[in-house]
Amino acid sequence: MTPLDFSVNVDHVATLRNARGGSFPCPVEAARIVVAAGADGVTMHLREDRRHIRDRDVERVRAEIPAPLNFEMAATEEMVAFAERIRPPYCCLVPEKRAELTTEGGLDVLRAGPFLVEAIARLRAADVRVSIFVEADAAQIEAAAKLGAQAIELHTGTYAEGPVESRPAQLARLRAGAAAAKAAGLLCHAGHGLTYDTVGEIARLPEVTEVSIGHFLISQSVFEGLPAVVKRFRGLIEEARRG
Repeated sequence: MTPLDFSVNVDHVATLRNARGGSFPCPVEAARIVVAAGADGVTMHLREDRRHIRDRDVERVRAEIPAPLNFEMAATEEMVAFAERIRPPYCCLVPEKRAELTTEGGLDVLRAGPFLVEAIARLRAADVRVSIFVEADAAQIEAAAKLGAQAIELHTGTYAEGPVESRPAQLARLRAGAAAAKAAGLLCHAGHGLTYDTVGEIARLPEVTEVSIGHFLISQSVFEGLPAVVKRFRGLIEEARRG
């Protein structure tokens, strides 16, 4: 089975920083630590309300961290212009609502407005690889491919955060979604809500080429330390991939 990239989302290091309004803890330093500990890349979501990551955080990670940046963003003029300026290697288009605590589900590609087409075209013209965060639904995945996306990221939150008894059915849905992505010629990533207990089954899906893990990883680091948690996830991912 092909290797699986492991990207760490450092958004909630910024959440801690912003709680006191100072400069500590620094998400850029967190990015440096996770890459040194074995992460393949760094994920950051610059929300329109700047509730955690700020523009300068993204700019610094892009300039200072020797690992790929996966830039999560809403498909808006402001965010597309920002991405065109900093040119991250990867960009993931996500739905965004001001009232939500975290991203609640995949982007509805089938009902997206015409700007989504423009956003994808402009990002690709800037040499940014575009993925779309979607539910494991064949119609959504096929629509993403038709719009010009090069990858999709499967929303794993319903699987990871739902009742244990529902996981087999949710995993089957994700497995079908990963197969649909491959059939559509798309790279398949996965993320949201993954923990020590749930990452293994996702890492075993042969079509999945990258997982992104954030909130649990940053939270668990309070108890174990950031390098230790990254290394533990790295080991779980590699063990599942071998299996």
